[in-house]
Amino acid sequence: MISTTIKNISLKFNTSADIFSPGQIDKGTLAMLSIVEFDAADKVLDLGCGYGVVGIVAAKVIGVDNVVMSDNNAKAISLSQSNAKLNDVEGIKVIKSDGFNDMHDKDFSIILSNPPYHSDFSVPKHFIEKGFNRLRQGGKMFMVTKRKEWYKNKFIAIFGGVKIHEIDGYFVFCAEKRGTQYAKTKRKK
Repeated sequence: MISTTIKNISLKFNTSADIFSPGQIDKGTLAMLSIVEFDAADKVLDLGCGYGVVGIVAAKVIGVDNVVMSDNNAKAISLSQSNAKLNDVEGIKVIKSDGFNDMHDKDFSIILSNPPYHSDFSVPKHFIEKGFNRLRQGGKMFMVTKRKEWYKNKFIAIFGGVKIHEIDGYFVFCAEKRGTQYAKTKRKK
């Protein structure tokens, strides 16, 4: 079990060796959370939630009704659900979905993700392209990785721009949906 404090909130998480960063909260996740400001009116998606850190932090700040967590791993889903209960935010919507393939929720104001970035780019490509369409106007996607150029270029291609914060050796990308950039890009092809 991990006991920690994030955004001045005391939290506990059960983990598993099968799930990303079982020994401690990932530094990239902490870097991403350090720049995100949650508002009571937000609708938040923790995309690739693992054992639930990001979604649970969001639910502690804005309440369970406006938070969705998803992962494609059944063990991650189970841990997220039990960790939500452990942290008194039972009722968070937790969905087993391969990215956006099995998820119907939309109109998010914030999508947060710490995708697998040590293999190919197929997962973050899907997250960024499909995430754009699931954000409301003015909504923001935050993503943290150790790589910069591919992500920067992909965010610019889809969102038309991106802010990049370098924290503890990680790159935290923040892109805002300002129009229909992705739709226009797709029609030109």
